[in-house]
Amino acid sequence: MDPKNTFFSCDWGTSSFRLLLVERHTLTVLAQVSSREGNAAIDKSWQQAKQPPAQRLDFYLGVLQPHLQKLEVIMKMSLKGVPIVISGMASSTIGMAELPYKPLPFATDGTNLQTKYLPPTARFEQPILLISGVKSEDDVMRGEETQLVGCALENTPQLQLFLHPGTHTKHVQVQHGRAVSLTTYMTGEVFSLLSKESILAASVEEGGQLEEGNNQQWFAKGIQDSQQANLLHNAFLVRTQDLFRKATRQENYFYLSGLVIGSECQDLVRNLPARIVLAGKPVLVAHYSAALHVLGIADKVPVEVKNGEDVTIKGQWAVFQGSQMEKEDA
Repeated sequence: MDPKNTFFSCDWGTSSFRLLLVERHTLTVLAQVSSREGNAAIDKSWQQAKQPPAQRLDFYLGVLQPHLQKLEVIMKMSLKGVPIVISGMASSTIGMAELPYKPLPFATDGTNLQTKYLPPTARFEQPILLISGVKSEDDVMRGEETQLVGCALENTPQLQLFLHPGTHTKHVQVQHGRAVSLTTYMTGEVFSLLSKESILAASVEEGGQLEEGNNQQWFAKGIQDSQQANLLHNAFLVRTQDLFRKATRQENYFYLSGLVIGSECQDLVRNLPARIVLAGKPVLVAHYSAALHVLGIADKVPVEVKNGEDVTIKGQWAVFQGSQMEKEDA
């Protein structure tokens, strides 16, 4: 294998790090490493090290370097000079180099996203393309914009929705080949707080799959109840269902999941797009796909499901191809 036919795909989030060696023509993953060395943890270590601000980038590259070496060991070859494309929180205030957000709208082919080229040096021999996030007047995202590019949505006058579930779920409206609006829902974070930190923590039990036992029925009930009453009332039912032995704690877990996802989707029910592209981690995508079916949304508009890792790679490669860095690399 010729290293010149590869690139590194780096998804560097707040709490996790993933680096993949990817074959350019087929976008096949050849090898990968991951860790919990997210930007939040590295930033904390940086603050504790009390180094000059000018050394911040080198500090982060020092974290990245051992992972590159691991991939060289796995591949049994030198990967010197192979470019790295990084998206996620690495371009934020807690990352290696802060980049300004790209204001909406932006082209969904990735040609006008905000990027920064970091040339190779004697100490770090890989060139880097750092991709920044996107902002509206009152919202932001970092990382999801690259996944949206990787979805290759059609250039059409019809309004399409890119839905990325997560800690802070993103709904991005796309029209005429441009992302035109962005809405964030703190669905994952609210679910985590309710299920782990609130009085409801004693009434739920994590574990099991959506399709096991009665989990799917209780999840669907949570979705349906979310459309009928306020979340702040519905959430307390999780406690009383446990007290009155109406549901097991695992069933309650899925009921609560249905409540928060269903509450998020209220806006979607009222304003249906022409098409929905759902992309993210498989477990979350499965939950949202089920919710869209329970709400009848999937019966009214087409829903396309994509794997988050796949669209990240495709998006990074598309941005790289449209960048000045690609011309220098050719």
